Amino acid sequence: MKQAILEIQRFNPDVDQKPYLQPFQISYGPDTTILDVLEQIKLEQDGTLTYRRSCRHAICGSCAMNVNGRNQLVCSQPIANHVRRNGRLTIRPLPFLPVIKDLVVDRTRFWDQYLRVKPWLMPPADVPEKEYRVTPEEVAALQEAEKCIMCGACFSACPIAGLTPAYIGPHALLKLYLRVAAPRDVGISIRLDEVENQDGIYGCRTATPCIEDCPKGLNPTQAISTLRQMALKRQKFEEKRRQRQTQLV
Repeated sequence: MKQAILEIQRFNPDVDQKPYLQPFQISYGPDTTILDVLEQIKLEQDGTLTYRRSCRHAICGSCAMNVNGRNQLVCSQPIANHVRRNGRLTIRPLPFLPVIKDLVVDRTRFWDQYLRVKPWLMPPADVPEKEYRVTPEEVAALQEAEKCIMCGACFSACPIAGLTPAYIGPHALLKLYLRVAAPRDVGISIRLDEVENQDGIYGCRTATPCIEDCPKGLNPTQAISTLRQMALKRQKFEEKRRQRQTQLV
């Protein structure tokens, strides 16, 4: 077993005026995850340590935290990969989000922005007699968006979301793409009306932290770029329709 110092950002709003780093001496093996160590600390050293975790299989997204400056799912990260040369590593809560206590953040804004894109299926009134046809390329694109586990890592890493509270965020726009690209959905115009502005698809500056910090290796920026192309095509279609109406008058 190896030894290391794990520095954890602590903050209890009932007693602390500001956050601080608390060091803990920990032991770990080659397969020990960061979450294992947090559990060890809570059980053996400080029962007041507060954090979120659930599935332990990197599919629920509950345990997203900031490890040495990068957002990670700590249940899937071997601690040996993150201990620095000085024998230390640092864990903080996800940045840009209000801290409830220690490593737990308030994700209210995250979920509110997600609901703005109406992420549920809007089916047509009439169901066709035959199945919907989807090309292999469309399936691949849909699966890309479907793999998002809503952990908040990309939203927290996004500098635009951090500095602009009204910005919808990469997570919501990725899930928006999942709906507008699905052949069964008829709510394209409704959803694009919501995001065709600086708080939505035009607010993204194509920075890469959302890609770099996504634990599933997804690319929200590409989805946002595609949504912009869809919005542009819709604008051109509407402009041609107005021109035809004007000519008829």
